[in-house]
Amino acid sequence: MAFPKELKYAESHEWLRVNGEEAYIGITDFAVSELNDLIYIEIEVEGETLEKGEEFGVIEASKVASKVYMPVSGEVLEVNQDALDNPEMLKDDAYENGWLIKIRMTDPSQANALLDAAAYEALTKK
Repeated sequence: MAFPKELKYAESHEWLRVNGEEAYIGITDFAVSELNDLIYIEIEVEGETLEKGEEFGVIEASKVASKVYMPVSGEVLEVNQDALDNPEMLKDDAYENGWLIKIRMTDPSQANALLDAAAYEALTKK
């Protein structure tokens, strides 16, 4: 299981890759492995501004549906249509091409409150 050091992590298993005021958000390898067979991803928030902790989508797996939450507040600039069309791609590439949304952060300092790779990895072992 990968825990890229350049990312920030939410306890709810989302990752954040910051690029200036913009950021990409996806779900971690750990979350993908827990969900197992990914069937469908629903994200209908493009153009909306969402607050930290707010739900932005749902990932359906063979036995469960899991909500996905904003690790920071921001305006949703883009939804990754490739991930929506092929949810299974997250199994092979959760951190690069498997991102879910691209946002413009409204308060970039919120990223400082997220977990680093070591803290998130420790969380997954509890």
